[in-house]
Amino acid sequence: MTIHIGARPGDIAETVLLPGDPRRAEWAAKTFLDDPVCVNEVRGMLGYTGTWKGNRVTIHGTGMGMPSLSIYVNELIRDYGAKTLIRIGSAGAMQESVALRDIVVAMTSTTLSTPSAGILRELNFAPCADYDLLESAVAAARGRGLSPHVGNIYSSDVFYDERPDLNEAMTRHGVLAVEMETAELYILAARHACRALSVLTISDHLLTGEDLPSSDRERSFGDMVEIALEAAFA
Repeated sequence: MTIHIGARPGDIAETVLLPGDPRRAEWAAKTFLDDPVCVNEVRGMLGYTGTWKGNRVTIHGTGMGMPSLSIYVNELIRDYGAKTLIRIGSAGAMQESVALRDIVVAMTSTTLSTPSAGILRELNFAPCADYDLLESAVAAARGRGLSPHVGNIYSSDVFYDERPDLNEAMTRHGVLAVEMETAELYILAARHACRALSVLTISDHLLTGEDLPSSDRERSFGDMVEIALEAAFA
């Protein structure tokens, strides 16, 4: 057990999928895993371990934002031996070519700061995905008849952003979408020699103001979960 995770030794698989919402972790585990067992519910942050095509998988919530994700990912790696970590989450589109329900695979992540800034200090570290996972995720998406967007995303420190100038600059420089966790995940994976990737579903659009009704989100997120699972065990 750790401060934030109540799982026993051996309860957590080496492959962990990381939705932000703990209820989405529960939904994904019960929908896609065989024999899922709840291994953590400390502070309401649910984690489940089961199997997918005979492979052990844990699906564990991280909460919203990089500080929260950093807590769980540090403990999952350091105390439970997680080796492959794939974020499955929602994102807001920042390009006209990216539509609602589209899949975005994050090659790199731009950010203003992360919880690791205190360690990296003046270094402008470039957080990037594990290439083998990225390649496998793209292949999995295309195998499902989807056309994923692959490139740079933005991991924001805030949800209610009041920097339209910053958003415009990122759109002009080709940033595909915005979310709040990936940059720190990629930095932690690099620090601990683990594999990491973010596979995201577009739930809203910064340019058009469109968004998915909450009732549509789970149904639309199924492709993302299966792509992540296929990528992990390709």
